[in-house]
Amino acid sequence: MAMEYSEKVMEHFAHPHNVGVLEDANAVGEVGNAKCGDIMRMYLKINDEEVIEDVKFQTFGCASAIATSSIATDMIKGKPLSEALKLTNQAVVESLDGLPAVKIHCSVLAEQAVKAAIADYYKRKGIPYDHPCDGCEEGCCGHDHEHEHGEEE
Repeated sequence: MAMEYSEKVMEHFAHPHNVGVLEDANAVGEVGNAKCGDIMRMYLKINDEEVIEDVKFQTFGCASAIATSSIATDMIKGKPLSEALKLTNQAVVESLDGLPAVKIHCSVLAEQAVKAAIADYYKRKGIPYDHPCDGCEEGCCGHDHEHEHGEEE
């Protein structure tokens, strides 16, 4: 059974934007999905006004994982953190003109990677911040969710 990908998905897969390591990043987030093996690492350079000046990503995964990482970086670059935190997986899917149902989890990872990087920024600054991975699976991003959310282990 062949999957149908939109032209935008194929374009971002074949020619992803903002790929690589950002050497002067002051925020890094990494998430993964143990079931499919996709891993995303997001690098942010955030200025003193809390605006994302630059963003890069590294993704090990399928075409959808690479495409969602690419479009997510486009969507947050130049935006204040308050706006980047509003990024949703649905917005990522819509920006790509859709994804096959079995690939929606890639858009969730893209959202989580952005939010994990922002959480890292706040942690480095010593600013309290709730964990960004609401609803993600245990172990998806290396966080102990029950412990971090203050629930009993």
